[in-house]
Amino acid sequence: MSTATPDTKQTTPFTTGHPRLSIGQLAIDQLTFEEAVLEIGRLVDSRQGGYVFTANVDHVVLAEDNAQFREAYSRAAISVVDGMPIVWASKALDVALPERIAGSDLILPLMKLGAERKWRVYLLGAGPGVAEKVARIVGEKFGVEVVGWDSPMVRTDAGDAQNDPIVASIREKDPHLLFVALGSPKQEVWISQVSKKLGPTVAIGVGAGFDFIAGTAKRAPQWIAKAGFEWLYRLTHEPKRLWRRYILNDSRFATILARELWKRTGGKPE
Repeated sequence: MSTATPDTKQTTPFTTGHPRLSIGQLAIDQLTFEEAVLEIGRLVDSRQGGYVFTANVDHVVLAEDNAQFREAYSRAAISVVDGMPIVWASKALDVALPERIAGSDLILPLMKLGAERKWRVYLLGAGPGVAEKVARIVGEKFGVEVVGWDSPMVRTDAGDAQNDPIVASIREKDPHLLFVALGSPKQEVWISQVSKKLGPTVAIGVGAGFDFIAGTAKRAPQWIAKAGFEWLYRLTHEPKRLWRRYILNDSRFATILARELWKRTGGKPE
């Protein structure tokens, strides 16, 4: 199959047209879940490339000190909110966010939409065999065309020599939509690094989404997620891996929020 060339006809930067909440170093689009699916669909159909991120508390904190991560977010075509604390905090800020939109929850609706619009889909990340299992599941359920999957060793500090073969494999299949399940901040930084080389393909970071669909990881019940305690559920199931993130790092969110409130009530901006 020949490698498609990027569509250069459309040069106007993509925008959802919705207000954006600025919190810390990040900007998040004011979208409902249904609107997010429609806007991602519009971005994919535009064939101008770009990428979609789902911001949570950890991302807000990471962006304070991680310049690569912060820069990656600044170029996202669409950024939605994947954290109830941010939804709650937004009510006290200038742009209220209507609801949580988890990257994991976007996968299946986008697969359904992709089947309807005849998109080609590529799955990248998770453990060996996981993406392949997801491809089989969504193919059987929705009839979407999954043109490839891979679980390569991805590094964000290895440069073109490491990234180019991975990108070449994706471009050979010319997918409309690329789901990337590498975890943060790796998936966001990597997507940003290769985005221009992906041409018209739209990438979206989905974290542990493949594992949830494949059944290799257990997700919190919906009522826990809606109550804003999915982080606690994950912490109790993976304490050694997540305690530093949730207990130490994410405690800084309160300080960032206090700074945002201060700036909006007449305090001196930093």
